[in-house]
Amino acid sequence: MNLLSIQSHVAYGHVGNASAVFPLQRLGVEVWAINTVQFSNHTGYGAWRGQVFEASVVGELVEGIAERGVLPRCDGVLSGYMGSADIGAAILDAVARVKGANANATYCCDPVIGDVGRGIFVRPGIPEFMRERAVPAAEVITPNQFELELLSGHAVATLQDAIAACDALHRQGPKVILVTSLHVAETPPDRIDLLASGPDGRFLVRTPRLDVSLNGAGDAIAALFFFHVTRTGSTAQALSLAASSIYGVLERTEKAQSRELLLVEAQEEFVRPSRLFSASAI
Repeated sequence: MNLLSIQSHVAYGHVGNASAVFPLQRLGVEVWAINTVQFSNHTGYGAWRGQVFEASVVGELVEGIAERGVLPRCDGVLSGYMGSADIGAAILDAVARVKGANANATYCCDPVIGDVGRGIFVRPGIPEFMRERAVPAAEVITPNQFELELLSGHAVATLQDAIAACDALHRQGPKVILVTSLHVAETPPDRIDLLASGPDGRFLVRTPRLDVSLNGAGDAIAALFFFHVTRTGSTAQALSLAASSIYGVLERTEKAQSRELLLVEAQEEFVRPSRLFSASAI
């Protein structure tokens, strides 16, 4: 499998492409990574160095890949944090270019906008771009609970609310939706839910809630879920495998009290999760 991943990148730590690329490679994927920024570390540290690339760089790099004659072999495009609406437009141009070369290619958009407790943390214009352009263009989206509410216009307090919000987004275009960090009325205080909705049904995985708050986990699970759903065609299987792998990584990271995801140390979790969580139909 060949995937084009267009995201931010950090030299130290794991967010954006630095979180998504290695798990995919460990699973045997050829990843063509295009970085929208190059920072020393993620911005959660409060200080960083580096550069935000112009949107035109994305187009230039896609053109260079196209000149190699390999776009027909690209199975999908993955995007995460966009940085600006201009970069988002360049990503959608790349998606159109890939789909023009391979009609079977799919687009997975991780609609990074904000989070519960933090609110919106992206630049003005990004939420509107996600809602009006990126989400309708994607076959697969991976919002968290906050983003699910914002994009669908539905408050999510119960599992049925989450299902209704997913249905609203399905009507906009996406065929498969993964909702991460879901905590609704039915979720026990010491658990966290992941919900996936696709053509083959709606499924839930409930895992223990770990005492971690780490940057990059969403980027990793979006990549894992996209890979598994593309490979298997099964929403339930993709949810089970992606949730199990990321739980294993987070559990190892929690035990080590690391501020960064231990992607390399816990790499076997991507291939053979130490604990498999089954997806239940709902």
